Amino acid sequence: MSILFTTAKTQDELIQILSLQEMNLKSSVTATEKEKEGFVTVQHSLDVLTRMNGACPHIIAKDGDKVVGYALSMTHDFKDEISVLRPMFTEIENVNIQNFITMGQICVAKTHRKMGIFRGLYNAMKKASYPKYDAIITEVDATNSRSLGAHYAVGFEKVCTYHSLDQDWELISLKTS
Repeated sequence: MSILFTTAKTQDELIQILSLQEMNLKSSVTATEKEKEGFVTVQHSLDVLTRMNGACPHIIAKDGDKVVGYALSMTHDFKDEISVLRPMFTEIENVNIQNFITMGQICVAKTHRKMGIFRGLYNAMKKASYPKYDAIITEVDATNSRSLGAHYAVGFEKVCTYHSLDQDWELISLKTS
């Protein structure tokens, strides 16, 4: 199996991202899966996902024609598009981080986990972002230990923890250079 890391270019790829997202939403996975495999929080519309991709293309992992992983790119222009992410952008402004791209969500298909795809998505995102952006910023639900561990393993560093929407979030940063 040969995994290709590239940017999303077609509507079919965006639809596959949404399908993979749907299968891994916090509301779609069991409590055991949440603990062992992690989950995603935000559900995007095709319209928002398409506009985000137009501003800064999403990074995808493909196995043949199938999208098996994605890292969504989100510029500051979309801070008011997804209400659950507004507090993250407020927190970024509070800690005064400059020249960054936000990774809006990352997910790997259950069939393709533990194959280096998570790391590959971030390596591709770093290459695509540098030198335009100095850092990739994201937040992770503080209870999502699987995701936090994976992010720290690829080099993310904790910026701060904050409370929003009745839960704690860890704001984390990865240098692109």
